[in-house]
Amino acid sequence: MEETNFDNQKIAELEALLFAYGEPLDIKKIAKVLNLESKDVVDLINKLQNKLAETNRGLDLISQNNQVQLVTKPAFSKTIESLIKEELNETLTPAALETLSLISYFEPISKSKLDYLRGVNTSFILRNLFIRGLVEKIDDPNKKNHYLLTSSFELKKYLGITKKEDLPNWTELDALLKRFESGENQEQLNPEVQQL
Repeated sequence: MEETNFDNQKIAELEALLFAYGEPLDIKKIAKVLNLESKDVVDLINKLQNKLAETNRGLDLISQNNQVQLVTKPAFSKTIESLIKEELNETLTPAALETLSLISYFEPISKSKLDYLRGVNTSFILRNLFIRGLVEKIDDPNKKNHYLLTSSFELKKYLGITKKEDLPNWTELDALLKRFESGENQEQLNPEVQQL
């Protein structure tokens, strides 16, 4: 059956959604975001998987328990491994330090909230922080099969703190985040953030 422009658009949306999310995504949630029926999402997943398999692309899809995730193909594992090894031999990048700071100050924090605060997908950075033993996952008590991010015991030991409240300017940053989450005018918050 020939694919329509609508199909191609929805396949592209699905690919973008899976890339941006960076974790396994439930078919029902995809259906809600793309405003489609679950059966149509399954059809789109199959079409995207076929497109990825036909071409010399570095990505693939894996599915399990009504969840799907965009992953790199095993054929490129050596390339990915060399990049990760190189990253681990270097000092933390500014993006990694920013991510680690957000986790440390606002833990426990969901990946989606972390991505929102940073404005980018943090999957690759988180992978490096996990490998280095600087962050950990804990179960989310409010959502089954979800997790939250926290700083590791090793990081706290290295920083010489026992809890996040021991971090510099924690009270001020916590108050700013609460005001931000309540929807307070962003222009009013910017000068305060710059003073910290």
